[in-house]
Amino acid sequence: MKSFTRLVCSLAAMSFLSASLSAQETAFVPVTETGFVPVTQEMLNDPKPGQWLHWRGTQNAWGYSPLDQITTANVGQLQLVWAWAMDDTGPQEAAPLIHNGVMYVPNPGNVVQALDAANGDLLWEYRPEPVGDGTGAFGRGVQKNIAIYGDRIFGASSRATIFALDATSGKLIWETRTADTALGYRYTAGPIVANGKLVTGITGCGRYKDDVCFITGHDPDTGEELWRTSTIARPGEPGGDTWGDLPLRFRAGSDAWIAGSYDPELKIVYWATSQAKPWARSVRGTDGDALYTNSSLALDPDTGELLWYYQYLPGETHDMDEVFETLLIDVDGRKKLYKMGKLGILWQLDRETGEFLDAIDVGYQNLVDVDRETGEVTYRPELIPEIGVEINMCPSTSGFKGWRAMSYDPNTGALYIPMTMNCELATFGPVERVLGGGGAGPVKRINTLHPYSGGNLGELLVIDVSEGDIMWRHRTLSPINTAALATGGGVVFAGDYDRYVYAYDARTGQILWQTRLPTSAQGFPVTYLAGGRQYVAIPVGTGGASWAGMVPRDLIPHIRRPSNGNSIHVFALPAELPAAAGGATRIAEADREAAAVAATATVWDGVYTAEQAERGAVAYRETCATCHGEDLGGGSNSPGLVGVSFQFLWGDKTLHELYEAIRTTMPTDNPASLPRETYLDILTFMLRTNEFPAGETELDSDPAALGGILITEQPDA
Repeated sequence: MKSFTRLVCSLAAMSFLSASLSAQETAFVPVTETGFVPVTQEMLNDPKPGQWLHWRGTQNAWGYSPLDQITTANVGQLQLVWAWAMDDTGPQEAAPLIHNGVMYVPNPGNVVQALDAANGDLLWEYRPEPVGDGTGAFGRGVQKNIAIYGDRIFGASSRATIFALDATSGKLIWETRTADTALGYRYTAGPIVANGKLVTGITGCGRYKDDVCFITGHDPDTGEELWRTSTIARPGEPGGDTWGDLPLRFRAGSDAWIAGSYDPELKIVYWATSQAKPWARSVRGTDGDALYTNSSLALDPDTGELLWYYQYLPGETHDMDEVFETLLIDVDGRKKLYKMGKLGILWQLDRETGEFLDAIDVGYQNLVDVDRETGEVTYRPELIPEIGVEINMCPSTSGFKGWRAMSYDPNTGALYIPMTMNCELATFGPVERVLGGGGAGPVKRINTLHPYSGGNLGELLVIDVSEGDIMWRHRTLSPINTAALATGGGVVFAGDYDRYVYAYDARTGQILWQTRLPTSAQGFPVTYLAGGRQYVAIPVGTGGASWAGMVPRDLIPHIRRPSNGNSIHVFALPAELPAAAGGATRIAEADREAAAVAATATVWDGVYTAEQAERGAVAYRETCATCHGEDLGGGSNSPGLVGVSFQFLWGDKTLHELYEAIRTTMPTDNPASLPRETYLDILTFMLRTNEFPAGETELDSDPAALGGILITEQPDA
C-alpha cells in the first residue's frame, strides 16, 4: 500500500489537487484495528451476501440481497437497534456501503462518514469545508453514492472533483478536478468501479456554454483522468446533425447524474443520460433526435469507447428523464437491460448489442405512443408543448418514476418500482439563447393528482419481468420516497414521504411490518450482516426535489414533515432470536403448531354474530374497500382476502394474529386509529364474506379468546 506522503508528492507533480485542499478529516477509531480487507474487482463482481459494495448492492444494480434471516414469518419483530444523525445542511439521498462490518455513508456537502455497522459508533469522518454560499448545490449539495475499491473510498463532489479517501482513516489521498463550477458543473452521484477504473458521470449541464456533459474514467491509484466521453453529439461528429444547425454552445442537457451498472463478463459499463435542455423543443430550437440525450450508453471501461447506444425518447420535449438506474437481468437465457423513466414505460434491451426487445407502458402516461415491436415513439400532437400554450400532461415534470430506484427479486422474478401518481397543467415559456442562459426553461405549473390515483400520490408497483404482468401494487397517500430493497427472506422494504417504512410480502404485497420515523424515509435502504446478524438500514431526511417538495405541498398539504432530520435508522430482529434463517423459520412454524394445539375452536364454530358482521360491513366499506375491493376481492392496492387468497395468507393462523395484523396496519395512512371494537367488527365481516357461519355470541377482543380460534379450510380440520 502506498503511503499518504508519497501519494501527495506524486499528485503534486501531476498538477492534481492535493490533500492540502481545505478539508478536515476526523479519525476516532482506526478501522485497521478491525482487520481491513482490501476490496478487489472480483469481490465487487461477486460480493459475499452480507456485504453491500455497490450503490445498488451488486454491479447489476438489482437492489437485492440474498440474506434471509429476516423473513415473512418474523419481520414483524423488527426493532430499532441504532440510529445516527447525518449532515443536515443539504438534501438526503444516501446510498450507504457496507464492508466487513463498517458502514460508509455519503452525506450532503461531500461529507463521508464511517460507522460501526453493528452499533452506529463513528469511526471516522471526512468533512471538507463548504464552497459557494453554503446553501445551494455548489455548497451543501446532494451526494447519492460513493464507491469502494482497494483500501479506498471514492466520491464525487459538488465542487466538480473526484476524490479518494483512506478507507481506514478518512484521510484525503487525492482529489482531481474535472470541470469548472463557474459553468454550472457539479457531481450529485459518485463513481462505480469497472475493470479497475473509476467511472463517473457529471451533471450541471443545463446552461449554455462552449462545452457539454461527459462521463470519465480515472485511475483509482492516482486520480489521473484516462478518458472522457461526451454525452452530447458535437457538430461534425456522428449524431451531430441530430441537433440541427445549433452550435455546440447551445446544445445543453444530457446530464449523467445517476451512477451506472457494469457487466464484468461482457466488460461493458452502462450509463444513462437525461433529457435535452431547455426541456421543450420549441424553446430550445430543435426538431431532431438531439443525441445522446435520454439514452443508454454502452461504454468500454478501459477506453470510454461508445460500443452502442439506444435512445428511448428521440427529441424529448416534456422533461421526461430516462436517466435512472440500469438493471442487468438474464431472462430465458438472454442478457437483458431493464430501465424505467418518468413516463412509467419499462424498456427492455439486449445488453450485448443494444437491440430493442420490448416496451411495457403501465398505462398512466398520456404523452406518447410506443410500438412494442419496434420501440418507435410517436408524440401525441396535441400534447407537444408550444410556447405559452397550456397542456394537461401526465405525468408532471416530476415523473411517475424518479431517482428512487426499483429493485429486482430473482425469487419472484419481479421488479418493485417506487412511483408517484401526479399530472400537471403546464405552460412552457421562452429562453433567451445567450451564453450563460438556457437551463430547463420556465414552466408555469399546476400540479394535479392522476385521475387513476384514487386520491393517492404514492405507489409501489410490482411487474413480472418475463411477461410484463402487474403482480400487485400498493398505494399510499404520500409519495413512495425511497428506493425499493428486495431480500432473500421474501420481504421488500420501501418508505414514504409521510415518514412510514413498510415491509411487504414480496409475493402478495401484504404489509407485514411498518414503523414511523422522525422525517421522510428518503434515500436507498440497504441490508447487511454484522457479527452474523442481519440489519436493515433506512436513510431518512429532507430535500428530494419536487417529488418530495412542491408536489406533496400542493396536493397533500395536510401531511407535513420536519424541515430537518437527515439520519439513518437501523433495524434488526431481537438479539435473542436464532441467527440462522432456517432456525427462525422453524421457530415460527413451531409456534404456529403450538397455537393450533392450544386452540379450542375454529372459525367454523359460529364465533361471531350476524349483527356484528353487518356493523363490520359498514366500517369496512367506509375505511377499507378502496384498497381491498367492495367484497374483499382485492383492488389496485392490495391482494384479495377471500377464498383461496384468504386461506393462502391466513390458513392455520389464529384470529388473534389476523386481528392484530388488521389493527396495526390499517388504514395504511393512519394505522391503529380506529376503535378496537371497529377492527373486531371488520374481522367478523371478513369471516362472513369467507362463508364461515355466524353464531349466537359476539366475538370478544380478548387476546386469549381470539388466540383460541383457529382459521382452517375445512370444519373438521
